[in-house]
Amino acid sequence: MTADLLLTGGKIITLDGAGRIADSLAVRGDRILAVGRADDLRSLAGPATRTIALGGRAVVPGLVDAHAHMDREGLKSVYPSLSGCTSIDDVLMRVEALLKDKAPGEWLVTMPIGEPPFYWDVPNNLREKRMPTRWELDRVSPQNPVYIRPIWGYWRHILPIVSVANSKALALAGVGRATANPCDTVAIEKDANGEPTGIFIENTYVPVIELALFSMMPGFRHEHRVKALAESMRIYNATGTTSVFEGHGAAQELIAAYQAVRNAGAATVRATLAYSCAWMASGEPDPAGFLPSWLAWLGRGGLGDDWLRISVLHTQADIIDEQRLRVAAAPYTGWSGFFYDAGVPRAKMKDFLIAAARHDLRVVSLSADLLDIYAAVDKEVALAGRRWVIGHINTLTEAQCDTIARLGLIITTHTNNYVYKAGHMTLRQLGAARANEIVPIRGLADRGVTVALATDNVPTTMWWPVWQTIARKSLVTGEVIAPEQRMGRADALRLATANGAYLTGEEAVKGTIEAGKLADLAVLSADPLTCPEDAIRDIVAEATIVGGRVVYEREERP
Repeated sequence: MTADLLLTGGKIITLDGAGRIADSLAVRGDRILAVGRADDLRSLAGPATRTIALGGRAVVPGLVDAHAHMDREGLKSVYPSLSGCTSIDDVLMRVEALLKDKAPGEWLVTMPIGEPPFYWDVPNNLREKRMPTRWELDRVSPQNPVYIRPIWGYWRHILPIVSVANSKALALAGVGRATANPCDTVAIEKDANGEPTGIFIENTYVPVIELALFSMMPGFRHEHRVKALAESMRIYNATGTTSVFEGHGAAQELIAAYQAVRNAGAATVRATLAYSCAWMASGEPDPAGFLPSWLAWLGRGGLGDDWLRISVLHTQADIIDEQRLRVAAAPYTGWSGFFYDAGVPRAKMKDFLIAAARHDLRVVSLSADLLDIYAAVDKEVALAGRRWVIGHINTLTEAQCDTIARLGLIITTHTNNYVYKAGHMTLRQLGAARANEIVPIRGLADRGVTVALATDNVPTTMWWPVWQTIARKSLVTGEVIAPEQRMGRADALRLATANGAYLTGEEAVKGTIEAGKLADLAVLSADPLTCPEDAIRDIVAEATIVGGRVVYEREERP
C-alpha cells in the first residue's frame, strides 16, 4: 500500500494519548496511513506520491473552532469598506466615489466606519470625534439613499453601536419628526428642532434598526452567502482551522448556503451546525409537544456526513421586544445566520429540556444562565453522557464548576472577549479574591470537564484563543487575568483540537494525528510548543490539509 501524500522531516505534534512527537506521516485517501520516522515511512512512497518536505516545521491536527460564525467573515466583502477613513470628509469622499457607479435612486449600503476586525475606537478614530449626519451625507448623495451600517456589536463588545442614513434613506424608511424609538434599547437621534439627524444609536450588540426600519434596503442574497462562505473557509484554513461548530444555531438561509457549498464540492472546512427553532414563526407552540413531531431526526445523530452535519439543538431563554422587531425581517437574518426567535419562555424551559433529554436530543445554550435548569432536568433525566453544551462562559463560581462536572457538560469559551478584551473590567468588578471565577478553564479541566476553544469570529484565527488560554493577558492593561487559570501549551492545543472533536462527537475520527483518523492537518509557520509565548497568536498555516487534500498553501513565506 502506497501513500498519496507524505509529510516528512518535521515535528509532528500528534496530541495522542501518549503525547508522541514524530517527524513524518503518510496519508492515503482521506485518512492518515501511518505516523512515525521518515526512515520507517519511506517504503510507503510510490510514483504518484506527493511528498512535502517540512524542513523542521511543526504539524498539528486541524484546529476545531468551537463557536466560529465562519460565514460572517466572507460577508464583509459584500458591502464596500470605509476602512482608512480618519475624518468625516474622508467618509464623504469615499461615499461620493462609490456613488459614481450607482444609478439615481439606487441604494448605497456600506460597511461600518472604523477598522476591522474590532472597530475599536469609533467615532474617536475620526478627527471630529463624531459620526457624520444626514445633512453631511446629503451633500454627496442628493439622489441616492445611503446607509452606513452599524458594526456587529460582538466584534467590539462595547456599546453603543451606531449607524447613519441620509435623507433619501430616511424618507424611504418613513423616519421623521414623529417617529418614535422602536424599543427601549434604540434611539433615533434628533436635533434641537426635533428633526432626525440620521444617526441611530443602539444599546444592543445585534442590530435592530437595519432589520426593523430599513428592511427595504438591499440585504445579503443566497448567492452572497454561498460565495462568502467559500471565501470564509479559505480565510479560516489560512490559520489551520479545518472544522467548526456553530453552536448558536442556524437559520435556513445559512443551512442552504452550507448545503450549496457542500454539494458543489467546494467545502474546505468541516461544519457541525446546531439547529434553531423559530418559535414565533410557528405560533409559539408548546415546546415539549413540538419535539417528537418536528425534531426527532436530531436524536438519531442528525443529518449529514463528515463534511456537514446538523446534529445539535440550540436554545435560549425568553423572548424580548428587540427580538420581535428583528423577527419582522424573517426569513432574512442579516449578519446573524441564526434565528432571532429561538427563545423559549423561561417558564416553559424546564419542560422543554426534559422532553429534549427524553428524546435524546443534544442541547447547546450560550451562557450559564440555564445551568440551574440543566440541573433541574438532570433530576428527571440524567444528563451525564449526553454531552450537552454551555457556550461563551464568562464567570463561573466553584459551585457552578462542580455542577458542570457532575452533569457531564461540555464548555466552549470566548476568550477573545471575556479574557482579552473585558477580563480587566471583570477583575475590577469581582476583586482579586474572586479572580479564579473569570473563564476558569484550568478549574474546569482539573474537574475533568471538556473545554473547547472558540473564536466567535473576532478574529478568525484560533491561535488567539490558544495564546489567550496560555498567557491570559489583557488587551487594555497587559495584566495577566487569573494567572492560576493558565494552561500549558500542549493542553491548550488539545482544547483547540481533540476537545473540539469531542464536542462534535467525532473524537474517534479526528482531533489527533493517528493512523486511521481523518487527515485533517495544519503545517505551521512556528512551533507552538517552543516559540516565544506572545508569538503564538501570530502563527499561520504554511499548508492546511483536509481529508488528505491540500486546501491551502501559503504564498508568502519568511
